Amino acid sequence: MDERSLTVAAVRTVGPDAVAIDVETPDEFTAQPGQFVKLTLSVDGKDESRFYTISSPDVDGEFEMTVGIDPDGEVAPHLADLEAGDTVRIEGPFGSDYYEGESKAVLLAGGPGIGPAIGIAERAVADGNDAAVVYQDDAPIHEDRLDALREQGVLVHVLDGDADLTDAVAEAASAGGQVFIYGFADFLDDATAALEAAGVDTEDAKVENFG
Repeated sequence: MDERSLTVAAVRTVGPDAVAIDVETPDEFTAQPGQFVKLTLSVDGKDESRFYTISSPDVDGEFEMTVGIDPDGEVAPHLADLEAGDTVRIEGPFGSDYYEGESKAVLLAGGPGIGPAIGIAERAVADGNDAAVVYQDDAPIHEDRLDALREQGVLVHVLDGDADLTDAVAEAASAGGQVFIYGFADFLDDATAALEAAGVDTEDAKVENFG
C-alpha cells in the first residue's frame, strides 16, 4: 500500500512506557502478524518516519502497533499523545519474517519484540495451531494478553532482562516448530546461542532485528 492517511481508533497503555495504537484498516490492505509498516507523523512542521511491527493477530477492521515510549524521543511521545480521530500516515506492509500458518510457532522476544510475538501467538491459537513464547524484559508489557495465552494452554516464559535464556528456550523449542526471533541485536545473539545450545538448527529462523 502506498502512503495513506489513516484514522486512529484508540491509543491504550499496555505497560510501563508503552502504548498500543489501533488504526482503522483501509480497503485492500492485507498484512500478516510479524510484518511492519512505515508510520510518518509531522513533528514541529517536519515529517518524521519510524517503522513499527504489527502486533495484532489480524488486520480485520483495525490493526495494532505497539510503541515503546522514550520520553526524550523525537516521535514516540507524540504518538502517545494521539487520540481517537487523529490521523497518521501509513505505508506498507513490509517484511518477510511473519506468520504463514505454521503448525507451531516458537516465539522468542526481547523488549519491544513482544509486539509481533504476541500477535503471532494469538493468531496461531485462533487458527488451531500451537505456540510457545519466551519473553525477556525488565518491564514486561501486554501482560493481560500473555495471561490469556497461558489460559489457552500456550507455554509462556517471562524473564528478567538479565536472565539466562537457555532453559526456557530449550523447553519452548523441545517439540520443534518454526522459530521467530524479534528484538534488539544483543537479544538476537543470546536467543540464537540458546537455540544452538538446545540443538536447534537456526538457519530457517525468522528474525527481525529492531536495531
